[in-house]
Amino acid sequence: MEPFRHHVFVCTQQKPEGVTCCPASGSMSILGALHGELGKQKLSDEVQVTNCGCLGLCDDGPIMIVYPEGTWYRKVTPADVPEIVTSHLKTGYVVSRLQWNDPPAMKAAAVDHTQKYLAMVKAKDEAGILPDDLNDLARAFVSSRALLTALELDIFTAVADGASADAVAQKIGASPRSTEMLLNALVGLKLLEKRDGDFFTTAITGRFFAEGSPDNACGGLLHTANLWHRWSTLTDAVRTGTSVAPRVRDNHWALTFIAAMDRNAKERAGVVVKAIAPNGIKRVLDLGGGSGAYSIALARAVPGLKAEIVDTPEVVPLTRDYIREAGLSDRLSTRVGDMLTDPLGGGYDLVLVMAICHMFSPDENRALFERAFNALAPEGQIVVQDFILEPDKTAPRAAALFALNMLVGTTAGSTYSEPEYANWLRDAGFTGVHRVRLPGPAGLMIGFRAG
Repeated sequence: MEPFRHHVFVCTQQKPEGVTCCPASGSMSILGALHGELGKQKLSDEVQVTNCGCLGLCDDGPIMIVYPEGTWYRKVTPADVPEIVTSHLKTGYVVSRLQWNDPPAMKAAAVDHTQKYLAMVKAKDEAGILPDDLNDLARAFVSSRALLTALELDIFTAVADGASADAVAQKIGASPRSTEMLLNALVGLKLLEKRDGDFFTTAITGRFFAEGSPDNACGGLLHTANLWHRWSTLTDAVRTGTSVAPRVRDNHWALTFIAAMDRNAKERAGVVVKAIAPNGIKRVLDLGGGSGAYSIALARAVPGLKAEIVDTPEVVPLTRDYIREAGLSDRLSTRVGDMLTDPLGGGYDLVLVMAICHMFSPDENRALFERAFNALAPEGQIVVQDFILEPDKTAPRAAALFALNMLVGTTAGSTYSEPEYANWLRDAGFTGVHRVRLPGPAGLMIGFRAG
């Protein structure tokens, strides 16, 4: 019994550069075109599309198989997709010019490919050659650095709807020789396209990396470029046990950091508000609230709710801009202060500590939770959002790696486990302490001040 009218498989098995494979022949474009055409023809609920591993017929790729008929298509191009959808998936007529219907030849080709592949793997292993996945992991920084440099130079805005290397170099104030080298590398990474000597953004990079796009994510990603310099000191940080990188906290750093945090917070704000169940909350203290994204989400969810956001002198002016853009200046206020030393006030129904604790040492977090407890009204609650490690501290992977980010960037920060957070909160006087798991590596720890 088939739950869908058709089930389509497209090979997307990536192989080392220079080895024939369907992605090298354009299968990812096939996959995108297929989803787009199915949506256009209102067949998305009738046809299941699955990207799959190697089908053994790489020289004839991209390969597509349509079930329940078991029809094999080879050398498919994006231009063929509308015909396949209209003729085969909608009306049931196979596109014969693309069909490969020679089972003996297909089997022979697949068996030959498999035997050659296994022989290659065996030969590499016997020769003691480093496996591809480990080699790729060791060199992953190369692609990342190329993208980050492109963002720092605003390459994608300069390329726009098409430009030569010389034109791009002139726009960004760089050497034509090195600009062309970077542009060609970005084409190799499929972040740009090159046609007749000119360079063009792709649909994705034009949307997310070019100035003027409503979805431009460069502001937040430039914070990642800043992190690059800190991570280059990781070896020395491990040797010394603390950050050895120069601490630069200028306006540019604040702008990119808060943009990155705002992007992250907006992704999570909806599920966080739902987990808090904020009905009845009237006064909120948002410690280190940055862009105010969580306070903004709460204010929009609860009429009459007011929040005060505490942050550092370089951040608060940016916070006010985000509040003004949200149209909530009458309900959200800001205060410059040090959450570890300055008076916090009292009588709050909710204290937010969102993506803050990883910057502090265990002792600082204990002190912070005690101060938050004293700032709450009876029956008030604290909500801590951060990377939360499992008890053995090896998972989630992103949280374990983020501990290294804190090593290179702070004096004593780290990521912490659920038992650590629970103990600190209980020691501060909180009851009903529990963890709320959210999608992704971050989660919530919630506790209450008894009435």
